[in-house]
Amino acid sequence: MSTDRTRAIIELTSITKKMIEDYKRRFFVSVILTIPILIISPMIQNVFGIKLKFYGDIYLLFLLSTAVFLYGGYPFLKGFFDEVKKRALGMMTLIAVAITVAYIYSSLTVFGLKGKFFFWELATLIDIMLLGHWIEMKSILGASRALEEIVRLLPTKAHLMKNEEVVDVPIDRLKKGDIVLVKPGEKIPADGVVVEGHTTADESMLTGESKPVEKKAGDTVIGGSINRHGSITVRVEKVGSK
Repeated sequence: MSTDRTRAIIELTSITKKMIEDYKRRFFVSVILTIPILIISPMIQNVFGIKLKFYGDIYLLFLLSTAVFLYGGYPFLKGFFDEVKKRALGMMTLIAVAITVAYIYSSLTVFGLKGKFFFWELATLIDIMLLGHWIEMKSILGASRALEEIVRLLPTKAHLMKNEEVVDVPIDRLKKGDIVLVKPGEKIPADGVVVEGHTTADESMLTGESKPVEKKAGDTVIGGSINRHGSITVRVEKVGSK
């Protein structure tokens, strides 16, 4: 795996961690603000058979919902503009349109438009979306960490066979189709196919297979696995981002 690819993985991990913290913080703040929104909302009061009316309650509901919309909904509104710039509309656009329409219509009903407001629906939708994206980012972080572990397993150099000679080169210089020599006890530098030789490979750190796997000409090998016994030559099939 190339150095650039390694840097990209580390950068992805760092960005994902920041996004997780951001979604987590926005989720908890939005949930705290949603509680009074639910209590003040007439529909929720009707469901539970309670009455809690006071002067200016509709305006308090509007202010709390505005805070949730602007603070909790910010990642989705920003994501909407990013998707528009890239001309690739997706989930962020769908969420942003939904919460914006709900907020604008509900706000207009507060200031004279005939109709029903949807403030509690707006707040709970934002809460659910923040929670979903928080969980999604945690899954991405787990995948990024797994890729980092794979990077650590790979050797730094490979024995490249060139014009019947063996030259040691950094693995980020390997290309698809290169033939490399892997000696006993060494790590296989990249995913590929055995061209010549017979051995067993220890793939336990990659696949969980506890027993060494027999490898002969035509068999595939995984970069980072350990060549246990005989020397083999391998044709590189995947390297770096390819």
